[in-house]
Amino acid sequence: MMSRVFVVLCSAAVLVGAASAADKYSGPRPPKPDLPYLLHADNLAPTEPSIAKEETRKDALAYVIPGATSAARTPLSEPIFLVQVEKLAPQALGIYRMEVRNGNREVIIPQKKVKNPPKPIPLKITKLDDRLYRVEVDQPLENGEYTLSPEGSNDAFSFQIY
Repeated sequence: MMSRVFVVLCSAAVLVGAASAADKYSGPRPPKPDLPYLLHADNLAPTEPSIAKEETRKDALAYVIPGATSAARTPLSEPIFLVQVEKLAPQALGIYRMEVRNGNREVIIPQKKVKNPPKPIPLKITKLDDRLYRVEVDQPLENGEYTLSPEGSNDAFSFQIY
């Protein structure tokens, strides 16, 4: 009787091990850590990294990125990103739609309470591997300029939906 229980337990352990091995991520991997990459089928395109310049304006803060458009582009209205993390916390990422003004991209955050202030667009974060994460936009986005930015940081990873 004991040997049958042992065989059943060993078989169950082998099945669990095989199932977890089958779940291993086998797709493309970002070549640089802490830089989100747009996923296009089996290809990765880096987002445009920069530091958003903070400007104080009347009753608002503006975060400005030089240039009217990002070199990182995607046709997907619900982009998917892969990021290999070292220092970056994927759960802290948010996407903001940028407005193009005076040849720059900017998002304005009001300091006073206003109706419909800019809020980060919801994201779905999935851990694929030890330090590899899949970041997905949770709703369709319109064509335009966007940036991924960690909460509390001026780091920006820009891209354009066309």
